[in-house]
Amino acid sequence: MHAFDVLGDPVRRRILDLLADGERAAGEVGGIVQEEFGISQPAVSQHLRVLRDNGFTQVRAEGARRLYSVDPTPLQEIDMWLERYRRFWTQRLDALGTELARGRRERRQPTTAKATPMDPSPQGPSAEKDESTNR
Repeated sequence: MHAFDVLGDPVRRRILDLLADGERAAGEVGGIVQEEFGISQPAVSQHLRVLRDNGFTQVRAEGARRLYSVDPTPLQEIDMWLERYRRFWTQRLDALGTELARGRRERRQPTTAKATPMDPSPQGPSAEKDESTNR
């Protein structure tokens, strides 16, 4: 199964989110996911198996409990694949960072420049006409 197929399922993404905070027992993950998605314990076990079989998680036994953790290897492969496309959003984020820094800098600087009053006289159409119309 391709990595994006594995991650395409919201239940599996949620399981990875839970495991990103550290190792968790299968029962604990199951309880949270069952409550949030309204699925059965066997369905959660199936999702855990898909994640494990595709290398996204590792499992170790501790007595009767099965403890799951994230295996970063396939996520690193996805990150490498995304590198080609990162330029599409990185430039925009860099520009946003520049604008945010500029705004913070302007707020810190005291206003020393005096505002110049606007010229209230209306500026109508130019009195000079195009030379081609003067003939």
